Amino acid sequence: MDKISIIAVREYPDYLERAADYFASKWDFPRIVYMDCIASSLTTDSPLPRWYLMINNDRIIGSYGLITNDFISRQDLWPWICAVYIEESERGKALGARLLEHGCKEAAKLGFPMVYLCTDHVGYYEKYGWRYIGQGYKYAGSEHRLYEAHSKK
Repeated sequence: MDKISIIAVREYPDYLERAADYFASKWDFPRIVYMDCIASSLTTDSPLPRWYLMINNDRIIGSYGLITNDFISRQDLWPWICAVYIEESERGKALGARLLEHGCKEAAKLGFPMVYLCTDHVGYYEKYGWRYIGQGYKYAGSEHRLYEAHSKK
């Protein structure tokens, strides 16, 4: 039987190496960037960043982060949910919705009334109550859709 949970790497620092490996394997950023960011998040007094893993029987099947900025031009908005990922073999089980819901609850616990994300997807986030708020630009000039949602206690 599956036992799926979402853990905060900050609360489970033994997952640091696995988390850095996982995020780097899913997103086009060097492992050292994730390693430094996640390692620093373990002891900072700052509320952000925070990194989360979805675990099924000790296997990582998904992830996301709560960060101050997702390399997007809208520096006035935060926190951002980033690096949302569900393994292809686990898709179609509403696990992405679970990650998003968890992210909204974590943002509320940290005192943030809203949470944001940027994406190229159209239609997915709207299904879960996210509101499209316009376009933003990444560092290389690429345009991305921006969404917001209320954090949830």
